[in-house]
Amino acid sequence: MSHSPIRKDKTCLNCRHVVEQNFCPNCGQENTDSRKTFHHLFIHFFEDLTHYENAFWKTIRNLLFKPATLTKEYLSGKRLSYLAPVRLYIFISFITFLMIALFPGESKPIVTSDKNHTKSQKEIPKNIFTGDLSDLKPGAEFDSFTKNVDSIQKFAPKEKKLDGFSYWIIKKVKYVKDHNTKKEIIEKFTESFVHNIPKVLFIIMPFFAFFLWVFHNKRKWYYFDHGIFTLHYFSFLLLMFLILFIIQKLIGLFGEDNPLTFISDIADFVGFIWMSYYFYPAHHRFYGETRWVSFLKSVALFFINSFFILFLLIIYAFYTFLNLH
Repeated sequence: MSHSPIRKDKTCLNCRHVVEQNFCPNCGQENTDSRKTFHHLFIHFFEDLTHYENAFWKTIRNLLFKPATLTKEYLSGKRLSYLAPVRLYIFISFITFLMIALFPGESKPIVTSDKNHTKSQKEIPKNIFTGDLSDLKPGAEFDSFTKNVDSIQKFAPKEKKLDGFSYWIIKKVKYVKDHNTKKEIIEKFTESFVHNIPKVLFIIMPFFAFFLWVFHNKRKWYYFDHGIFTLHYFSFLLLMFLILFIIQKLIGLFGEDNPLTFISDIADFVGFIWMSYYFYPAHHRFYGETRWVSFLKSVALFFINSFFILFLLIIYAFYTFLNLH
């Protein structure tokens, strides 16, 4: 509830209706001073998202421990007792971004060495001029190839030279490997992935709802229904990630070798199991199908969405790698 003083003027600023109480009976706008302090705006932001404390905690409790309850309640018309699905997701996303900003990844000095030295053409692997990228073997030979990519473009026969895109990719890979150790690449990628999980989930949501629409009765269920289910399910996933992230970072404040790290490990294990299982009871309770039908559809949807998510993550991983410094 807002604690701002009520305006002396009884005319609603929104619809010009006469207001005798705190809220306009015509449009519902609160009759308070329109000029607010920053403190009020910050508090009002949380109040607007959470409505009242009871509704907020009731929503979070049901979201975490009662799969599909929020979706069924919302679609049945009981909407004032809980946070609206979109506001719920936005609120959790906001807190997630805030926590990530408060607990950034540790920045470590990058140890580099001068790996660039002049090589004669004899030192270039023999298959550089006699084949294409598919001829290369993984490991040391590929490393040697990346180190000599400039020589390839300069001395190799025209038909054996790389195209512009391949050359750019190889140069980028070489730059990343020259300026980062394997451990640093993994750490940077992990940090970037964590920071972008909310964005990745947001991109996936409409596709997730589409697959639900494909698997269910089109006359009984609208895409809107699947969308609300998806919003609640992804809000759960994001909230679980947020909880595990906070636990990990708080325990990490005591050092990497502190005796409390086992709590973080247990939380991660339990959280992963619950996130993996959650979709099945949520699907069964919401769509009301038999357990076996719901189980089979859940498994099918799990693999389809996992494949789709994996495809997006591969693209994302490639993009992230190319943007490492």
